[in-house]
Amino acid sequence: MIIGEFCEIYPPHIDGVGMVVRSYCEELSRAGQTSLYIAPRSADKRYREATESFPVMRYASVPIPKEAYTVGLPAFDLSFQNNLNHIPFDIVHAHTPFVSAIEATRIARERNIPLVATLHSKYYDDVLQKTRSEVIAKAVVWRIVQFFNKCDEVWTVNEATAEVLRGYGYTGEIVVMPNGTNLWYPTHEDALAAEMHFGLGRGNVFLFVGQQNFKKNTDSILKAAALYRKNDKDFRIVFAGQGPDADKLHALADRLGLSDNAVFTGHIADREILKGLYARADLFVFPSLYDNAPMVVREAAAAGTPSLLIEGSCAAEGVTDGENGFLCKNTPEEIAACMARALKTAKTVGMRARETIPLAWSRIAQDVIARYEALIERKKRENR
Repeated sequence: MIIGEFCEIYPPHIDGVGMVVRSYCEELSRAGQTSLYIAPRSADKRYREATESFPVMRYASVPIPKEAYTVGLPAFDLSFQNNLNHIPFDIVHAHTPFVSAIEATRIARERNIPLVATLHSKYYDDVLQKTRSEVIAKAVVWRIVQFFNKCDEVWTVNEATAEVLRGYGYTGEIVVMPNGTNLWYPTHEDALAAEMHFGLGRGNVFLFVGQQNFKKNTDSILKAAALYRKNDKDFRIVFAGQGPDADKLHALADRLGLSDNAVFTGHIADREILKGLYARADLFVFPSLYDNAPMVVREAAAAGTPSLLIEGSCAAEGVTDGENGFLCKNTPEEIAACMARALKTAKTVGMRARETIPLAWSRIAQDVIARYEALIERKKRENR
């Protein structure tokens, strides 16, 4: 098969959706398929394209002020369009419902091939945060549902996300296609290397990996850490990643008296270093109410590190408190108490997390291929 995987972001900037699309392309290519990552070109002129194990197509874009994202202009990029016209796609998959989805829809309709779309994110929350307008947020969600109604098949990453999509007004069939992770087995040496690299010391380490963005409840992590510090001063709270609120989080850490405890690593491009950091952490703290099925929770579990999550959140689906993770209410006080409670059984719970939470991307890829092939056959029958 020749598959077009459409997204709105690509390195040097990347988010959870971009990581999923990257993993799709890697694993599908490894399984013998031709999977193209199609996304806007970076507006950062200093960035040099990386060599990937799969084909990449980029189109012209313009930057969005103060954002990592760009607005793609595929229709105006004649070179991109010329190259695109020579690729005999069998199926296209839109991972975001915006400009890239418009291009994916056009290709699917012109060539009469299947169009798949996945809901990864809570777009109502995103738009409401940016515009502070419920009217605008509802209008955007309505447009998103109209796009999903045009697709041959709609996927979500878990049941909780399917409920989010139904809450937006979508009434069609939904296929749950979970995210996977790379099954890694970090060693003691990996953990020690991360400890030395970031100067973490020998105390307890709490880790957050993701966008430095308040929508992920990152301020509550720091507030909880300040409360935890009353009983244990020899610990580190590590924030790995970049994002629009990084400077504000730095300032908040200083105001809360956490200058000696908080470590901000920035974006970690080296996966071996990140793997060691997961292994060195005693607890992965991820109290996000925004995320649906975060890959970082699976990555932590693959390293044998349990996660602290908010009970009832989409991210907590599949996690049982005290069994393969830790759940608490969404207050700094409850998070701080859960941090202390979790340390008592973190190693045992982490081993259970490794056994029950991660799904290998290679296994997910086989399910994806089977769904793609079934859709292609269905479309051929319809065309006949």
